[in-house]
Amino acid sequence: MVNYFTVLILFFSIQFSVVGQKPRARDIGIPFTGTPGKFNAITDVKGVEVGYSTIISGQGKNIRGKGPVRTGVTAILPRGRTNNPVFSNWYSLNGNGEMTGTTWITESGFLETPIMITNTNSVGVVRDAVLKWFVKTGWYKEDYWYTYPIVAETYDGGLNDIYGFHVKESHAFDALDKAKSGHLEEGNVGGGTGMMCLGFKGGTGTSSRRVKIKDSTYTVGVLVQSNFGTKRHLTVAGVPIGEELKDTLNYEIKGPPSYKQEGDGSIIVVVATDAPLLPHQLKRIATRVSLGVGIVGGKGNNGSGDIFIAFSTANSTAFQRDKVTKLDQLPNDQMNPLFEATVQAVEESIINAMVAAETMEGINGNKAYALPHKLVTDLLRKYNRIK
Repeated sequence: MVNYFTVLILFFSIQFSVVGQKPRARDIGIPFTGTPGKFNAITDVKGVEVGYSTIISGQGKNIRGKGPVRTGVTAILPRGRTNNPVFSNWYSLNGNGEMTGTTWITESGFLETPIMITNTNSVGVVRDAVLKWFVKTGWYKEDYWYTYPIVAETYDGGLNDIYGFHVKESHAFDALDKAKSGHLEEGNVGGGTGMMCLGFKGGTGTSSRRVKIKDSTYTVGVLVQSNFGTKRHLTVAGVPIGEELKDTLNYEIKGPPSYKQEGDGSIIVVVATDAPLLPHQLKRIATRVSLGVGIVGGKGNNGSGDIFIAFSTANSTAFQRDKVTKLDQLPNDQMNPLFEATVQAVEESIINAMVAAETMEGINGNKAYALPHKLVTDLLRKYNRIK
């Protein structure tokens, strides 16, 4: 006799293995508001593709140039392999960080390149690699062109041999070449590989929201590289998880003492939408990212690089060199649902990064512990946030 329960479990196990998804925040019972898209990822915005290059090798004592290595590169392509600039803008909550190419976005209103995210010391090599990738792939069809790649960073020197400069041109190429739509990996992947967040292992996370404005439905997608905050500030679904777990699974430093101050770190946030927004409106979206960061415990500390960029894939004929074009624009009075969606998706992306991240031991045996799923859900029950 067929055991249908066993068959059902096997079916979902196969589905789970096919997409390669680790448990996400919703999977372990963490409640969120808002309606996500099909993949609950930035790739729910049609055309957006994401690729990773993850570099993990070695263990034990840090030998500069040899490792251990815990780092990588993330690539976000707003229109996939199509070179068609999108309206964009950016915002810095606290500027102790880097995102190259933003002065031209401010001036022109367009994002003309992929968005790359890596570690602090690898911004230069990744920027140069993007230019070489353009040449390699024929990204620009003109004989003469110039552009300013967007490359952002957060610091992974607590777990990674960051002064060993292990990110190479080939890793940037790899992330760009692997970019795809659909389900995305989270946690210890890409540029987020060696990152920590709010006292636990952090990294790469994503989420999305679908909102209806009059007769149209729009998607807001978010991807974060999360490496910020103080454990005591960690808040999940309104519950003071950090305070409750202040004596549990604390970051272990076994090498030389760190000069990092409490709360130092960074977060890079990329917001994509298919809503027809102009650059000044995308600035408004980018500023709302701060609210999502604050909900989970971010305070914009002095030693934190909290830099956010937003773009719209609408108005596909907006970028022109020699002719006038007509544009669609959502009225400012109708933007509130997009603001709310941005805040919600940022919050969930950060928690998704922490839920997916696994405990990681890096240089000199330093260890960042994964967010303990069961302890978190037990606390959510204690505070009556879940049953």
